[in-house]
Amino acid sequence: MSEPILSVKDLSVYYKKKKALDSVSVDFLPNEITALIGPSGSGKSTLLRSINRMNDLNPEVTLTGSVSYNGQNIYSPRTDTVDLRKEIGMVFQQPNPFLMSIYENVVYGLRIKGIKDKTVLDEAVERSLRGASIWDEVKDRLDDSAVGLSGGQQQRVCVARVLATSPKIILLDEPTSALDPISAGKIEETLFELKKDYTLLLVTRSMQQASRISDRTGFFLDGKLIEFGQTKEMFLNPQHKETEDYITGKFG
Repeated sequence: MSEPILSVKDLSVYYKKKKALDSVSVDFLPNEITALIGPSGSGKSTLLRSINRMNDLNPEVTLTGSVSYNGQNIYSPRTDTVDLRKEIGMVFQQPNPFLMSIYENVVYGLRIKGIKDKTVLDEAVERSLRGASIWDEVKDRLDDSAVGLSGGQQQRVCVARVLATSPKIILLDEPTSALDPISAGKIEETLFELKKDYTLLLVTRSMQQASRISDRTGFFLDGKLIEFGQTKEMFLNPQHKETEDYITGKFG
């Protein structure tokens, strides 16, 4: 079994006094898709935000425990959050392309890094859009505004924008929930292809999506990680009644 690329240990997160995550410990393995399931408010998105330190800007959030990426605690004072977010990219629920061309959306992170070489940028655009399975649809309109694309296309451009900075881990917070079934299917196919080169953590409300594309699944309830394991095993033979009730649609 390979070494975890990411280890969460006894992680608790509080919004003011409300506990959003309760002593969660879990390891994520490289080149796998891990689905995080559970009802709204169960802590799934809080975990994602903690993994790339998006809660840093909220003074009401406090956190105990640790998140280790490649053996280093990301909450150490030595961690550069800009570098961390290049390594651990994030795709959100609503497609959020910037008000600029498709090309400039994709190279945004590279320009921030100070990369100006047009050959390097051009190569990154093609590589990233191919990785996000949208190159053939947009290669002749890279100067058009990304906002003019369909929702599903916008979301794949947002995936390409993350890929351009060559991350190791991609966090996806319900990336298909705002999309129609055909667009959602294209995103799923894209994610399945991406796991050859990346580690993906996917928050999803769709049990079908989790069972179709994830290797492992974690079930969250009231801030606790109730169950974690191989997706097929969990869906066929859940170890906890709460997991079974959620998967079979008795609540959630």
